[in-house]
Amino acid sequence: MSKRWFITGGTPGGFGVAFAEAALDTGDRVTLTSRRPHELATLADQYGERILVVPLELTDAAQVQRAVHAAEEHFGGIDVLVNNAGRGWYGSIEGMDESSMRAMFELNFFAVLSVTRAVLPGMRARGNGWIVNVSSVAGLVSAPGFGYYSATKFAIEAITDALRDEVAAQGISVLTVEPGAFRTNAYAGFAKEPVAEAIPEYHDLLEQVRAAFVEMDGVQPGDPRRGARAVIAAMAQDPPPRRLVLGKSGYDAVIDTLEQTLADIRTNQSLSRSADFPT
Repeated sequence: MSKRWFITGGTPGGFGVAFAEAALDTGDRVTLTSRRPHELATLADQYGERILVVPLELTDAAQVQRAVHAAEEHFGGIDVLVNNAGRGWYGSIEGMDESSMRAMFELNFFAVLSVTRAVLPGMRARGNGWIVNVSSVAGLVSAPGFGYYSATKFAIEAITDALRDEVAAQGISVLTVEPGAFRTNAYAGFAKEPVAEAIPEYHDLLEQVRAAFVEMDGVQPGDPRRGARAVIAAMAQDPPPRRLVLGKSGYDAVIDTLEQTLADIRTNQSLSRSADFPT
C-alpha cells in the first residue's frame, strides 16, 4: 500500500526534494512544503496528482496547521513525516548576533515541534506512522564556530529520543537522521555572506570556518538521492534503527567522538561514583 508523506524544506537540490523523489519513485504520494513553491513547478508537473506542493513559512504556527490539514484533506492522512527544513550559520558563542541565534532555534527546533505536534493526532488515531527528524552530524559532534547550530540539532536529538519512547505504544516509529557533508544547496550561502563577528578575537577562526565551507561547496562527498534511499531502507528494517548517520566522513567523526566521550567518562568513573551517599 502506498504511503502518504509530508516533507518540509522543499528546495531544488536539497534533501527535501531528494526525499520526495525517492518516495514518489516507489509509488508513494507526497506533500512537499516550501517557502518558494514556484521553484518546484517542474517536479509538480512531472508527478501530477501524486504530489501536492504547499507554500509554508514553518515559523508560523497557524500556517503549519493549515498545511497539515491541507495534506490530510488531499491525501486522506499522513503516514510519514520528514522534518527536513533547517538552516545553519556560523558565529562564536560569545559574539553571535542574538537575533540570528534565536531565528535558528525557531526554524531548526521549534518549527520541528510545531509540525510534529500537528501531525501526531492523525497518526495516533490510525495507530501507525513514521516520524523522521533530520538532525545533523553536528547534532552529535559540536565544532567551534557552529556551537549554536549544533545546539539546535542536539536539541532535536533529545526531543526525538524522548518522542520515540512516548509514541511507540501508539504504533508510531521515530528515526533520527544525521547527514554529514552532502552536495546540497546549503553551502552556497557561505560565499555570499562575510564574517559578521563583533569580537575581533574570533574573527580569524570564523574566516577559516567560512573558507572551508566555501571550498567544499559543490564537491561534498554525500549524494542526497543515495542518502534518501538509505533512510527508506533503514525504515524497512525489522527492527529499524533509532538513528542513522549518513556519509562516510560523518560516520567516522561520530564514532570517533562517541568513543572519546565514553573513554573520558570511564576515566573518571571513581569520581562519578563517589558522589553518592555512603552505603
